[in-house]
Parts: sequence; C-alpha cells; structure tokens
Amino acid sequence: MVASGTLSMASLGLLEIFLAVAALAIFFCFGNKKKRLPTNWPLVGMLPDSIRNLHRPYERIAEVIQLSGGSFIYKSLWFCSPNILNTVDPANIHYIMSSNFSNFPKGSMFSRIFDILGDGIFNADSHEWKSQRKLAHSLINHQQFQRFLVKSSWNKVEKGLIPVLEHVAKQGSVVDLQDVFQRFTFDITSVLVTGFDPGCLSIEFPRVEFSEAMDDAEEAIFYRHIWPELFLKLQRWLGFGREQKLKEARRTLDRTVAEYISRKREELSKKTITVEDEDGVDLLTSYMSHPEILGLKTDDKFLRDTIVNFFLAGRDTTSSALTWFFWLVSQNPQVESRIREELKAFIPAEERENWRLFSTQELSNLVYLHGALCETLRLYPPVPFQHKEPLESDVLPTGHPVGPNMMVLFSVYVMGRMASIWGPDCLEFKPERWISESGKIKHEPSYKFLAFNAGPRTCLGKGVAFTQMKAVAAAIIHNYQVQVVEGHPVTPSSSIILHMKHGLKARLSRKWV
Repeated sequence: MVASGTLSMASLGLLEIFLAVAALAIFFCFGNKKKRLPTNWPLVGMLPDSIRNLHRPYERIAEVIQLSGGSFIYKSLWFCSPNILNTVDPANIHYIMSSNFSNFPKGSMFSRIFDILGDGIFNADSHEWKSQRKLAHSLINHQQFQRFLVKSSWNKVEKGLIPVLEHVAKQGSVVDLQDVFQRFTFDITSVLVTGFDPGCLSIEFPRVEFSEAMDDAEEAIFYRHIWPELFLKLQRWLGFGREQKLKEARRTLDRTVAEYISRKREELSKKTITVEDEDGVDLLTSYMSHPEILGLKTDDKFLRDTIVNFFLAGRDTTSSALTWFFWLVSQNPQVESRIREELKAFIPAEERENWRLFSTQELSNLVYLHGALCETLRLYPPVPFQHKEPLESDVLPTGHPVGPNMMVLFSVYVMGRMASIWGPDCLEFKPERWISESGKIKHEPSYKFLAFNAGPRTCLGKGVAFTQMKAVAAAIIHNYQVQVVEGHPVTPSSSIILHMKHGLKARLSRKWV
C-alpha cells in the first residue's frame, strides 16, 4: 500500500512537472514572433511550436525546412511519440520511394493513423499491396472502364456541372467553387466506383452527409499527426473532440458504403448489369463479379475498404486541384488568356465565339492547359505530405540515420517552394516551365514532382484525374468569366487534403450569348 501510494504521488508529481514545462514552453512560443527553428523543450519536445502554428501548419513546415536546409528532425514527447525526420531532398525521396523501396513501407504507424481506410490499397503493404495494386491497375486500364470513364465524365460535365454554372451565372450570385468541384468529383467518383449517381451537383445544393464525413475524417487524421497518442486516447475514451467526430464519420461512411454494396449485389442478382456491358462498367461491378481474384477474397470488408480508398483518391484530390487552379488563374490573367487562345486553336474559326464543350481527344492535345495544371499541383499538391516507416536501420543519402519506430515525412507542399529544387522563381505560377522548346510537355522526375507519388506506388488514377480536370477547366474557361470575390481570404486548411480553409467564393458570367 505504501509503495502504491508512493508510486501514485510520483506519477502525479511527474504530471505536474510535465504540465508546467508545457505551459511555459507554449507561453514562450506564442510570445516569440521570429522565424526560427522549433525549440526542443524538456519532456514536451517541439509540441509547443506545433500548437502555436496550428492555424498555419503548412506555412510553418515550409519555414522550418527552409531554415534547416532541406531536412529537419522533429523531436516528439520523450515518452510516447516517435521522432520525425522531415525531408524534401530529392535524393532522399528517390532512395525511399524507389532505390530502397522495400525497406520503407507505409508501416504500422500509418495504418493506425489512417485506420478509417481499413486494409485498402493506401494502407496495405507487401504482398497484400502488390495484389491489390495489380488488380486495380488491370481494372482501371481496361478498355471497358476507360469507355465508361470518358462517357461518364462527359455526362457529368454536360448534365451536372453546366446546369449549375448556368444557374449561378444567370442569378449573378456568389458561389463557392470549392463546394461545386467537391460535388462534381463526389458524383463522378461515385459513378465510376459504384455505378450510382447521388446527384449532389444540382442547383438545390443538397446536403452531402458522406462528403461532410470525409471532411471531418481528414481533419481528424491531420491532427493525429500532431497531438500525442495519450491525448487522442483520452478523446476516444471520453468521447469528445476530433476523435469523436472521426468515430461518427466512420459510421456514416460504413453505412453509406454498405448501402452501395447491397444495391449493387441486388443489381447483379437480377442481371440488370453485367461486366460485358458495351458502354463499360463501374469498378464495384468488376470487383463483385470475381468473388476471389489474384488471391484476394472480395468480401464485404474488402469492398468497403476499397470503395472508401477510391473515394478519398477521386473526390478530394481532383476537387482540391481544380480549386487552387482557378484561384491561380484568377490571379494570373495572362495565363487565362493563353489557355483561351489554346482552346480556340482547336475550334473551327466560325465556332470560336460560340458556347461549346471539348471532347477527350481535343483535351489530350492541350499542352499549355496541361502545364498550368501541373504548375498548380506543384504549388498546391492535393496530398501535401506523406510518410514512411523504416523496417531496418538505414542511412539516407543526406547522411541522416533512420530506423524502426521512426517516421520519415516528406512535405510535397514544401518541395514546390524550394529554390534548390525549382529555381529562384519557384514561387511564381509559370505553366511555361512544363513546356519544352519543341512545344511538348516536359517530363519532371517523380522524386522532384511528387503530386502523383513516385516509384512502385505511383498513382494509378493520374490519367483519370487529368481527364476530369481538363474537361472542367476547358468548359469553364472557354464559356465563362470567373471573378473571385475581392478580399476573399485564401489559405490552406488543416487537413490531410489541401482544401481552401474558407472555400473559393466567386461570381461567374457567361461569355457567349
């Protein structure tokens, strides 16, 4: 009893010391306005600096990495969190993502942080990941799905996006383009993945519970990278904060996806749809038509995880890129003019002053538009950071030692702002940097331009994303004038997806009668 009481008193005393140090450190950090590297405080590590900059996390990461020359070790709480090596050095990234890929899986920490994704392709490692990727690659690149992609994307632009834009232009009202793009990508992702169109992109702007749940989950996952595990466990235990919102979000995602699977199973049982459909089929139909393939059992758990992973990839990344693209174009009218001229070059002279949409073939030839989208992804990558966990101790090309139970994080957002990588004009929006002297798209190595990942885990949906982004960008720029509301605040949100914190408020006017 005495020993137990002594231990309790000791624990209480240690907690009091910890809180006192944390309070002092946070007070110091909030009072210090200079740009400097974070202080490594006793017990609390560099957490106070993270707390101080919660409202501007990506800007702060950029400052720290630039001050440190490209790589920086973030010291976590001494008793419960792993240290993090932040690096943007292309040599390190090439080594991790390609040269020594097998020693740098996503790891157990990644799976815990992103547990809402289950055992889907983003969390999977080793043989499980290889099998999932091989299957997804074969389905996405199959001619049937490609036909389905082209047809569905065109239909959603013509019958979903355009009616909303026409309504907004006619009313002369302010619209949140980020919301419009999220509705567009949610609808088209749902069609491509499940075959069902939820019809969220309409002039009524209905509430989208699934999308709200995704936003809540992405924000909560972001804060899991900052707050100590003990604090997160306390939230889960007491049922409050972002961990509670994440729990509720998961319920919504699980319920919605279960409904999709049930409806698809009913369709297949009635044979109202088959994988031989000449117009192509959605991915869920293809998965469910093979109860077991490539050693994967496509049961409800597998289907649930696969659908949620595809929704994260399809809905959020493309809508984020489109939002930042239109903001950058609005700030650079000369870029907008060049895109318009490029679009007109593919239109017969007598039709250049008329309202029209563009075919997939026409879009594939738009070099300057492609460069402008790449430039957007360089400066505002939808997935602003990613991380790995070494299996065995290793030394990176920069000389930094890494090992198990350590996180290696690279900030894609910061990479686009490094003069050492992109030159002294790295902060400028210049689509021309993506065009060669011969007038073709210039290839940049993936370990330098990481928007679509690199190495064996290179994004399978890159072609799908460009098809959709070009279709939307061309339709809006040729047919409408976009004017961002004067004084509208533009800043990244605190999320694992680089959304705009306040959306993108704008007015649209029709260019052609």
